[in-house]
Amino acid sequence: MERRFLKIIIFTGLLITSCQQIPINESNKKFVGDNIDKQNLEIDLKKQEKIISYHSDIWSYIQTNSSYTSDGLDEQTLMYMNRHLQDLDKFKEFLNDSYYFIFFVIEELENAKLPIELAFLPYIESNYDPFSISSSGAVGMWQFMPRTGRTYDLERSWWNEDRHDPFKSTTAAIKYLKYLYERFDQDLYLTLAAYNAGPSFLDRQIKRNQRRGLNTDYWSLDLPIQTRNYVPKFIAIKELIINSDQYDIELPFIPYEPVVAKIEIPGQVEILTLSEYLNIKPELLYKLNAGYTKWASAPSEKSVFYIPIEQYDYFQTSENPFSDSNQINWISHTVESGDSLWSLARKYDTEVRIIREINFLENDLLSINTTLLIPLSKTESNNFIPYEMHIVSEGDSLWRLAKKYNLEVIDLARMNNIDVNSYLQLGQQLTIGNKNIHRNMESKKRTILYSVKQGDNLYKISELFDVSVKSIKDINKFKEETLRPGQIIKIAIKAF
Repeated sequence: MERRFLKIIIFTGLLITSCQQIPINESNKKFVGDNIDKQNLEIDLKKQEKIISYHSDIWSYIQTNSSYTSDGLDEQTLMYMNRHLQDLDKFKEFLNDSYYFIFFVIEELENAKLPIELAFLPYIESNYDPFSISSSGAVGMWQFMPRTGRTYDLERSWWNEDRHDPFKSTTAAIKYLKYLYERFDQDLYLTLAAYNAGPSFLDRQIKRNQRRGLNTDYWSLDLPIQTRNYVPKFIAIKELIINSDQYDIELPFIPYEPVVAKIEIPGQVEILTLSEYLNIKPELLYKLNAGYTKWASAPSEKSVFYIPIEQYDYFQTSENPFSDSNQINWISHTVESGDSLWSLARKYDTEVRIIREINFLENDLLSINTTLLIPLSKTESNNFIPYEMHIVSEGDSLWRLAKKYNLEVIDLARMNNIDVNSYLQLGQQLTIGNKNIHRNMESKKRTILYSVKQGDNLYKISELFDVSVKSIKDINKFKEETLRPGQIIKIAIKAF
């Protein structure tokens, strides 16, 4: 449809036409609030509350409560709008990625008395992906750098990375945005620029314009290319959502109500076990709880999880297996000088064999600063079998193997996607134990490329990306530590 595409109107005395794109007629645009009689502001508040209390979906709520008005769309903004309009199915899918999180974001924004349109910011930062990592080391849905994350109480441990947690990071991001919004006199675009480029840098650019007698609004500042593109990207998404009817856009259905529920479970929880009980895919449970970077939550008195709200009733029944504390009792131990498998086994009342198996150690040598997962005692609940393969030999059957490895026959069959009555073939490989443990015990590592800046050294880069100097040396096979500006190096960033 021609209406789906836009163009800039330039008044130069000549009419410029296009066969594919159409002009935006500002006088014909209809915004929320256009029909309000400005001469009669005596509104029945109770009637108003009744009108806005029900919304068919999240978009109608945003459209009703948005204060956005279009004062004209610049060329850069229209370019980004056209990119979305060229594939409306892809744009719909893009918007739907916020399904589980945008209601919570809007609630937090309203509690902080911030513009509701800031709920569009994670689309630009990460497309609402809690696992997202940028080439600069920013992490999570809101793309927090390590230092800013620590400032806003986003913690990192062997078990957790709060910058990935979509709910904790949202709470932190709203606090940061509140600070920026007040610091820059409630100017939305300056707030966004500060979020992208940093408040100190933005202050310098504003003072520079003041000394020169120039305007200090966003459009008048000398900003990096990334920041100059940042606000137009934001305005493009905002314009298309707020005025979706005008552009024939079908927005994805996201209800204006919670779609996730917060639960607290006593003790430590294996994520795979919880996902099986809830009958949802582990990938979804990890997405909603992306702050957990291992196969289980951290050992503590309670574990907090977010689950699809339709699964909440699972925890209201007497058969809920998570009503009592789970006796997993694992800790993480960072290897120090003088540690050995035998000293650690004695210290934590376990066995050398178990430490080897759980941590997939090929020999008894330990490296300083390596993190090991260790059970606190030789209890039956801790003596699980890590991921391994069994090669079927003469006389093997599912029943015998299940008995040997202390498993249920049906569980063993399900792990290997075979029927419980299947005959085993000699040489057949069977998965024994939790086949997801290996994937979840160690964080995945995403390798990125980094261009060395003037003044960089290995220590500074390791601090920036929260990795060790040794890991940078190892992955790049450095023979010397001297770095050159413009040099491209690899960095393995930890993330689920």
